[in-house]
Amino acid sequence: MAHAHNHTAQIAEAEKRCADAGESFTPLRRRVLELLLEQHGPAKAYDLLPLIDADKSAKPPTVYRALDFLVRMGLAHRIESLNAFMACEVGACERSTIFLICEKCGGAEEFDAGHALIDLADAAKKDGFSIRRTMIEASGLCAQCQQAA
Repeated sequence: MAHAHNHTAQIAEAEKRCADAGESFTPLRRRVLELLLEQHGPAKAYDLLPLIDADKSAKPPTVYRALDFLVRMGLAHRIESLNAFMACEVGACERSTIFLICEKCGGAEEFDAGHALIDLADAAKKDGFSIRRTMIEASGLCAQCQQAA
């Protein structure tokens, strides 16, 4: 049941962020975020499309706009190598992130990369660059897939 409570907190955080930014948290944006929260790994827009509504009124561009909005608001991550999306943990999109992506099952784990990126931040600072957020994707095999191999 803690899982459902966490989703409730994430939806409440999304509502607050949107209100604070003067943005509208539309029913479609809410539904897309709810679906991302329910996924057990990264989800593509076309994976979400049939889950959004029974009458199939949502179209791919609408879903992509909702996903782009969630990423822009810091509520979801876009995993570039998979062209897929994952909901952020509350507050996680403001920090540097490492995704470990399993090549076999497609699962992804998110880690705070803050300590691992100290050298990168120092090197960027020497060039006068200020890093606000970093996302690193690493692919390989998760523990379960290694055991099954």
